[in-house]
Formats: sequence, C-alpha cells, structure tokens
Amino acid sequence: MVHIVGAGPGDPELITIKGHRLLSEADVVIYAGSLVNTELLKFCKPDAEIYNSASMMFEEIMFVIAQAERAGKTTVRLHTGDPSLYGAIQEQMDAMTARGIEFDVTPGVSSFLAAAAALKQEYTLPGISQTVIITRRGGRTPVPDNESLKKLAQHRTTLCIFLSTNLLAEVKQDLLSAGFKSSTPVAVVYKASWPNEEQIIRGRLDNIVELVKASNIERTAIIIVGNCLSTKQEARQMTKLYSPKFSHTFRQAKD
Repeated sequence: MVHIVGAGPGDPELITIKGHRLLSEADVVIYAGSLVNTELLKFCKPDAEIYNSASMMFEEIMFVIAQAERAGKTTVRLHTGDPSLYGAIQEQMDAMTARGIEFDVTPGVSSFLAAAAALKQEYTLPGISQTVIITRRGGRTPVPDNESLKKLAQHRTTLCIFLSTNLLAEVKQDLLSAGFKSSTPVAVVYKASWPNEEQIIRGRLDNIVELVKASNIERTAIIIVGNCLSTKQEARQMTKLYSPKFSHTFRQAKD
C-alpha cells in the first residue's frame, strides 16, 4: 500500500494526526526534500528506508515504490503542504494505477493557509473579497493562456500566488496591467509556519519588489495580494453571521 501524505507547510506539528500515524508506520518513505521540513523524518521508524526525491527521476521513484510493493512493504510518499496543489502527484497516481498498485491520499495544510495564519488574516472579508484565486505565474513551466495571471487578476479577488517569488517584478507588472492599483497591499510569506525561519514582508505593489529583493528571498515563499490585507479597519464591513438582526437556521433575529 502506498500513502500519499501532505506534510503540511513546514511546522512539524501541522501534519495531520493521520499523516503522522502513516509516516510513523511506514517501511519506506520518499519525501520531497527540496520543500519538506526534514524534522518530520524524526517521526519515522528507526529502520525505515528514506529517499529524497529531489535528486530522483520519475522512474526512479516508481522503481522504489514498485520494489517496496513486491516486498510487501508500506510506502509513504511525503509531499509538502497539501499534495493536491502543485504536488505533481497525478502522474504518480496514474502510474500506480497502471501498475495495479493500491494507494490513497491524506490531505495536508497548504502553505496559503499557513500564510493566512502567519499574517493573522482572513482572505474572505465581507464587502472586500469573497473569492480566493490560487495560481502561479508562468515561467519555465507555462500556464494555460486563459489562466494567465493578467487575466485572472482582472477579477480583483484575493490572490495567493505560488512558485513566483523569483518572478515578482513580472507579477507586479501583470497585476498593474490588470487594473490593480499601485497602492494595493501585498504580503510575501517565506517558509510559512517553519519554526525560527518564517519571514513576513508587507508592502504595496509599488514597493514590494524592492522590499523582497533586499531580503534575498527568491523561493519557498507565497505572494498574497488583495485589499483584504488593508489595515484600515474602518473600511471593513461586519459579517452578518453574528448580527442580532440576521436570522439563520440556528438563530432568529431580534427586533
């Protein structure tokens, strides 16, 4: 059996209880070494076989999995965050299905959620934004034309932009071209939730590139853009959920 497990965003305590159990029981662990916090490997059995997939080709990964299956061993494929987001797991699942290898997926806490926690921020504020777009800018690996950052940004939603910190200048130009104001708040969160390593850089579209450049952050960071980040509390609307004048299934409005 192969378990694809979301390791969470970095803090070892943010792996799920189920993910922790599967990792501690695994005979073979293949982890995404370029992103996963190696502190998580302390949860493994002392005799577990551990492989760093950062230096492996796809067929090498599948060979290790197939070899473990033939030996009757349990494998954990450990991915950062939640594996469904930029985890490149579909091709692995397709290959296992073709080989008749049984697998399951255990979700994890994504870095865009850990970034919100680090910022102490809600992404979906009444009257400001009720939609979150999770995307990345095309670079060496392109994105479909209809999903270009410039096109998505025209909706003016809260944007959580992955894998694009090294393209921050281009991100800025795309957003300005899409109609975002230069004063729009931006936050770049580096290694969200990682103990003693997390960094938060706050700015605006007109200065965020210089601020991030000065910090020497180029990767392992997520870019958050949108007016939900504004510190002007007076511009926010109160949610109706707890308003005494708002009825719902569990409570009637008061006159």
